[in-house]
Amino acid sequence: MNPVRTVTGTAYPWGAKNVDTDVIIPAHWLKTILRTGLAKGAFETVRAEPGNVFDDPHYAGSPILIAGENFGCGSSREHAAWALADMGVTAVIAPSFSDIFSGNAFKNGIVPVVLPQEAVDRLIEVAQADEITVDLETMTVTTPYQDRFTFELDPFRRQCLLEGLDEVGLTLAQDTAISKYETGVADARPWIKVGAGHESVAVEGIGRT
Repeated sequence: MNPVRTVTGTAYPWGAKNVDTDVIIPAHWLKTILRTGLAKGAFETVRAEPGNVFDDPHYAGSPILIAGENFGCGSSREHAAWALADMGVTAVIAPSFSDIFSGNAFKNGIVPVVLPQEAVDRLIEVAQADEITVDLETMTVTTPYQDRFTFELDPFRRQCLLEGLDEVGLTLAQDTAISKYETGVADARPWIKVGAGHESVAVEGIGRT
């Protein structure tokens, strides 16, 4: 997972409310276990409508999506976060998110930014012509017009995003401590170290082989 410190660029000024995960990525795209290639299926039903924001050349490749309240509701499919990431979206701004989607977004390097509806409305207005910046260092969303909106994020999640640590990365970061623990366990409980080249020692009272 790549570290996320600031996200600057155009933003999809969508603003739709109660967008469920089936809208983000329809169910027939869930057969894959790969995180790539899902961008072409993202918002498929929305893209079927003429003049939709996702096919507007002005917003192509935007790293920010501005949505309405309760974004990511519905099923728990992680493919929704995968599809957004595959589109190049690194931050989603909305008044509220589904808890499960918010967790999936965090695990995939996407910043879920919660702002009041008035701030979201202002950002949708600005995004139609200008870029927006989401700054994870200062926890702010700013515009070229001196708009400055602060947001909150769980400190642990914020640090993971800043350092680019997903669950695998967090585990690997503890490699030294894990190795030290395993060595200690092997020394204290030699009977569990069974394998090629090692004598199998049974627990006391059972015997030795």
